[in-house]
Amino acid sequence: MLLRPLALAAALMSLSLAAQAQTSGLDRAGFDPAVRVQDDLFRAANGHWLNTVEMPADKSEYGAFIQLRDKSDREVRAIVEALAARTDNPKGSVAEKVALFYAAYSDLAQIDARGLAPIKPWLAGIERIQNRKDLARWLGAQQGLMNLPIALAIHPDFKEPGINRPLTWQGGLGLPNRDYYLKTEDARFAKAVKDYAVYLETLARLVGLPNPAQAAQTTLSLERRIAEVHWDSVANRDMVKIYNPTPVTALGQKAPGLDWAAFLQGAGLKGLDRLSISQPSATAGIAKLLATVPLKDWKTYLTLHSLDAQADTLPKAFRDARFAFRGTALTGASEEKPRWQQGIDQLNAAMGEALGQLYVAQHFPPEHKARMLTLVNNLLGSFGDSLEGLTWMGPQTKARARAKLASYVTKIGYPDQWRDYTALQVQAGDARGNSERASRFAWAREVAKSGKPVDKKEWGMTPQTVNAYYNPLANEIVFPAAILQPPFFDAAADDAANYGAIGAVIGHEISHGFDDQGSQFDADGALRNWWTDADRAAFTKLGEQLVAQYEQYEPVPGKKLNGKLTLGENIADLSGLQIAYKAYLKSLGGKPAPVIDGLTGQQRFFLGWSQAWREKVRESRALQLLTTDSHSPPEFRANGAAVNHDGFHEAFGTRDGDKMFKPTEKRIRIW
Repeated sequence: MLLRPLALAAALMSLSLAAQAQTSGLDRAGFDPAVRVQDDLFRAANGHWLNTVEMPADKSEYGAFIQLRDKSDREVRAIVEALAARTDNPKGSVAEKVALFYAAYSDLAQIDARGLAPIKPWLAGIERIQNRKDLARWLGAQQGLMNLPIALAIHPDFKEPGINRPLTWQGGLGLPNRDYYLKTEDARFAKAVKDYAVYLETLARLVGLPNPAQAAQTTLSLERRIAEVHWDSVANRDMVKIYNPTPVTALGQKAPGLDWAAFLQGAGLKGLDRLSISQPSATAGIAKLLATVPLKDWKTYLTLHSLDAQADTLPKAFRDARFAFRGTALTGASEEKPRWQQGIDQLNAAMGEALGQLYVAQHFPPEHKARMLTLVNNLLGSFGDSLEGLTWMGPQTKARARAKLASYVTKIGYPDQWRDYTALQVQAGDARGNSERASRFAWAREVAKSGKPVDKKEWGMTPQTVNAYYNPLANEIVFPAAILQPPFFDAAADDAANYGAIGAVIGHEISHGFDDQGSQFDADGALRNWWTDADRAAFTKLGEQLVAQYEQYEPVPGKKLNGKLTLGENIADLSGLQIAYKAYLKSLGGKPAPVIDGLTGQQRFFLGWSQAWREKVRESRALQLLTTDSHSPPEFRANGAAVNHDGFHEAFGTRDGDKMFKPTEKRIRIW
């Protein structure tokens, strides 16, 4: 144990916040000198920023990730507007398609002038539903276009990850989660339901339904019945329970009431031998509703859901109604996101890799990729070192874990081959039609994968996305170009903050292969138990300790964290921080880290970690995330992992009585 250093707060009191030497890679102006790191790492590193920065009116959450996403959007906007300003874009080229799509989406005057004409053919299709077969075919035909009661996706098979096969997923709710419908004793949920009813009634009135109030109640009542059969968020994390390969010939027995042949035909899926039903009881329950609820009620439901899904390309009254509910009521934002930024969101969804190719050419130099690859390899090496030192895992499981780690595939920056958008049709002045055609183009691309070998080169995110992911079915870690920027990665900064920020992000994604979900997949990406019973029991016990820790946190008054829902992310945060710290110490080559701005390298590492999770969240948005998000709120990500880290306690000399102190024997160490 190191000698207890001066409290960070005291050190900061002697430093001028105006002296912004950024060689540390830290935003020192964001620190709060009145808060000791030993009591609250998150607020010590971010308190001044939290107290002084006003959240933009169009945001429901705001911080490091959101600021970087805004920067990425601005950079993409500059690319898009440069293309739109040209008069010589070749006909049918990606440049022309991007320009036409963006111009149509941005032209609100034209959207308003066209009124409901663009959506009338769609609504007429709902009116033509005359029987249950028609209903099933319609639901199949709209896959990928809107939130449907039974959704389809094409996905690598859990047991044969080299082959793509269809699976189902429960859906159909207009509110964020089943809890909003079922936990009526919570006044906040009850208010959201009331606001939703007002929104549905507004949509019904705007489209001219004869009894808007009744239409809203019919839709809400049907959604409540759907919510009653939905699996909850924790059940949906069970990889074994959600894998249920079912012969197509048995679908009528497993989930009677839905005409499965018409449904799959409508979706374009022909000649299937099987698909996986992710939530069998929910699918059976929804199929029964499709068979028994009056067709007129389903048609009302589908009409209002269609209007909700497409409101952004409908006249102003629809757009305003949607924002009043989905923006203000559900998330607390008081202003809508700027139209240009909504347009970038839509373009990223429609032609994301085409934009990504242009983005990386301007904003991701080759040397960034090379340095990032070095960091990833260092982190993989540190995870291997940690693996060898585990005392709770036996040699047989450890050997298989080493094999899995050795099989990791790393993708950095951007894909090696780009998607082809030749078949996508974009028309001038047709915002709603362009959106529909882009969604149908994307779904057709998915359908074409069914039954085919998985393309190992494919990416699940665009290069301009500020995020990262681990894919257990490919055993790969993926880091898009846009996240490789400050505050996560600063090529000009000292390594300590970089290892604490992007290093811990890399470690987080590596660790997902060994969290409670990822650990169920082997080195080849197959769902297979490669553990001994004793080792799995030991791992589960450690996870239970982490669940208990996080369920003590209360992000919203009266609402504590769901430790089982967030377990996988909490394991990844904890383990990622551990291996990033080991990698940082290893990078020093046995030499002491320099002291910069009065802070040791170890202290800068943890402050860099904390600043990476800097964020403010409105309460209504926080409530929504608590029911739907598998990540803990940023404050508890920063503090919850650090409190278990021996290096944190050594760096800041915590002792009994400090709020962040945790006795060494009670610290949770997993990987």
